[in-house]
Amino acid sequence: MELCESRRLTGPNILLDGPGAVIDVETRGAATDAVEAAWRRAARAALDAVGWADSELACRRFPGGLNLAFSAPEDVLYAATQVNEWAWEAARAELGDAAAEAVDLDGAVERLRTAIEEERNPPLLALRDEAIRRGVTFLTDDDVTSVGMGRGCRLWPTSEVPSPGRLDWDGVADIPVALVTGTNGKTTTVRLLTGIARAAGLVPGCTSTDGIVVGDRVVDEDDWAGPGGARQVLRRPDVEVGILETARGGILRRGLGVPRADAALVTNVGEDHLGEYGVDDIDSLADTKLVVARVVHGRGRVVLNAEDEVLVAAAHRAMEHGLIEAPLTWFSLDALHPRVVRHLEAGGDACALLDGKLVLWQEGRRIGGIGVDEVPIALGGAASFNVRNALAALGVAAALGWPLAAIASGLAALGGTAADNPGRLNLFRLNGVKVLVDFAHNPHGMAALVQVAREISAERRIIVLGQAGDRDEASIRGLVRAAWEAAPDLVIIKEMRKYLRGQEEGVVPAIMESELRDLGASADALLHTDSELEAVHAALQRARAGDLVLLTIHSDRSAVLEFVSGLAERGWGPGDVLD
Repeated sequence: MELCESRRLTGPNILLDGPGAVIDVETRGAATDAVEAAWRRAARAALDAVGWADSELACRRFPGGLNLAFSAPEDVLYAATQVNEWAWEAARAELGDAAAEAVDLDGAVERLRTAIEEERNPPLLALRDEAIRRGVTFLTDDDVTSVGMGRGCRLWPTSEVPSPGRLDWDGVADIPVALVTGTNGKTTTVRLLTGIARAAGLVPGCTSTDGIVVGDRVVDEDDWAGPGGARQVLRRPDVEVGILETARGGILRRGLGVPRADAALVTNVGEDHLGEYGVDDIDSLADTKLVVARVVHGRGRVVLNAEDEVLVAAAHRAMEHGLIEAPLTWFSLDALHPRVVRHLEAGGDACALLDGKLVLWQEGRRIGGIGVDEVPIALGGAASFNVRNALAALGVAAALGWPLAAIASGLAALGGTAADNPGRLNLFRLNGVKVLVDFAHNPHGMAALVQVAREISAERRIIVLGQAGDRDEASIRGLVRAAWEAAPDLVIIKEMRKYLRGQEEGVVPAIMESELRDLGASADALLHTDSELEAVHAALQRARAGDLVLLTIHSDRSAVLEFVSGLAERGWGPGDVLD
């Protein structure tokens, strides 16, 4: 038995509705029931001894291990991890693990109480309790604590929070918040919602893997799809609505960055990033993503993909356990999908494609529609995954109460160019060579890209292919099989040194070549490069008029887009020199 990781949970998460401490452990052949029972006994004894008798215990099992957590006060989460680590050692000792450290509860209690006392911040909890009583959001981290959000936010250093009675609560208020998650389409949907918010006359604060945007200004270009990005945006006084991409990793590592939302969207669930934090299968991944639905209040909406059976099953599980309070809005490419039809007959909300229009129904009644040809990124309907993204954005925008005219204007505002939606289905025409640049990084996303590529006429197809080192072999091979459906004449396999993530160089490219050979690729149809930029150069050097070049980019997106845009601006054509 081994403790793999111990960490704080700072917000709602897959195990708890609020903050606490969790450890991830490997059982290594030990009886799971016995391990869980021993930890529960030790944790309960320790929690009672330090005065946390009300703490809730939670356990989640996965093949070969357990997530073991308990709730704890927000001001003492570092100390809570020490309590959990002691409970784990006590459980190991009880089970006869020879490698376990000697434990003694009486001897540990003084040390644990001291750690708790040193970390305690009673004014912080008093402020939290008053914010809850007044119905406004309370957010805290190591450095900053705040009440309210956006224009109604007040904030202080965490070590200097005021007494609730000394605070002028006039003007402290929340703003609407929408959470966006899923395997694919998150960032594009956030961008669509950003445009809709602007069209509705609001100043949006948006987070995504591409950065932070406030209004029409890019504040930061790093990955801010975790809880830190959410808090940063919601504490800005110029923000009137929060649109927050919510990554799986942040949910598992720390929990959500906000305790409540007005709308939550799950675009889809596909096999990606499995094997981390005990999430080893797609059903567990769906449960993780649906954590966003748990914080939507009863007057809000949870927007879900009606065609994703894994997601649908997970939503039903969550509702059966009382984890989702808000009503659902289903979206689908098919207005006659049985799930949509039943939902509308029951007086529910839905967004679906009907006769070339994105149609919104509320309380079972048709409200209006927006033509697919009015949504540039849909490519007239050929990019069906972007039609889904637009339907999802329609559902969220309607849940936030934005008018249909503003929704139509916002959907029309996002083009498919690298400036509008960088790295998402950007099409360049280079004197007879079509170049399609996309972020496709998992089998689901690759299949969507290939679907569009097959609609584009081409004499030959060249594809650049790579993957990060933290995917398992089955996922890597699945990506390759999805790419092979494009019927490429040449596959350029790139090494991704920025994303080795513990893997040795050459391992992922070797797996890709092995799968391609199994699929029937000949040796002269494969080429290896040492970097993404080198792969792009190699593809364009070999391109001829009439070819379609698919550039799946990950590690050097900005550089690749700048390079290809520069070629287009200067009129580069096949056979010309590449700078």
